[in-house]
Amino acid sequence: MDKNSLAHTTWECKYHIVFAPKFRRKIIYQKIRADIAHILSELCKRKGVEIIEAEACSDHIH
Repeated sequence: MDKNSLAHTTWECKYHIVFAPKFRRKIIYQKIRADIAHILSELCKRKGVEIIEAEACSDHIH
């Protein structure tokens, strides 16, 4: 999350990202869900990104 300011402006950036398999097939279950959650949290930790909220559904993750 970026929280910055200039002389006359301030901003705070937040992003909503959705990952979906091809044709939104319902393939995200138990083991795959845990693996994807671990990978995404590690990537965010490396980049210094704070995850505010996350949800994994059977056909997408956001």
